[in-house]
Amino acid sequence: MIIFGTKGYLYQLAILTLVCGQCGNPAAHTLRKRVTKFTLFFVPLFPFSTKFATQCTFCGVEQKITKEQAEQLQAQAVGGQQAYGQPQQQQPYQH
Repeated sequence: MIIFGTKGYLYQLAILTLVCGQCGNPAAHTLRKRVTKFTLFFVPLFPFSTKFATQCTFCGVEQKITKEQAEQLQAQAVGGQQAYGQPQQQQPYQH
């Protein structure tokens, strides 16, 4: 019997102050990277999906962005001394 599946990892890359497209408030937004990895016998082997998004801390709306946009926002955060620090890895429950 071969056991395989996927496992998701969530990295928080930075916290930025942006104007929200949904609520219109200038609020903090978290820049996140979500990586899904293929697992074999519960061992993550390789990533097969990487997605980037920002989430408004005021209204909670999440907006998907491209890798290039994420890199640009992260460079702005580092240049403006707003970087959050090291990415934080969160491991969701595995089913």
